[in-house]
Amino acid sequence: MTQHTLHPIGAVRSPYKTRADAPRQGRLSDAIAEIVIDPKYRECLFRLEGTKRLIVLSWFDRSRRDLFRVIPPGTDVERGIFATRSPDRPNPIGLSVVDLLAIHDGVLEVRGLDSLDGTPIIDIKPFIPEFDCPQG
Repeated sequence: MTQHTLHPIGAVRSPYKTRADAPRQGRLSDAIAEIVIDPKYRECLFRLEGTKRLIVLSWFDRSRRDLFRVIPPGTDVERGIFATRSPDRPNPIGLSVVDLLAIHDGVLEVRGLDSLDGTPIIDIKPFIPEFDCPQG
């Protein structure tokens, strides 16, 4: 199998310093965070302004990778990790749909991000309702 390496494109500036600080889901909070894009990737932001929502993929670098079953909050039923939204995963990739509030000098101001301060960002994509929320 070929080895692949992730290259973070930036990092989060967030009010959440520990997991206890973060909401269960970013959409449950009105907190504002910033995504600071690495200067070598700032060209990738070309014509992103005007986009209302983004899909942000992050690397939950402080999550456990050795859990395969958990009991989700608010339930007493154990589930396999792929049947949950737990940040503890074999590959701890976070996915958030955020509101893009502003872009200034390679810094995206967003609402709805549940990532901890310093979390690496691995990709950003525009949220397109007709593709990302299919009716059916």
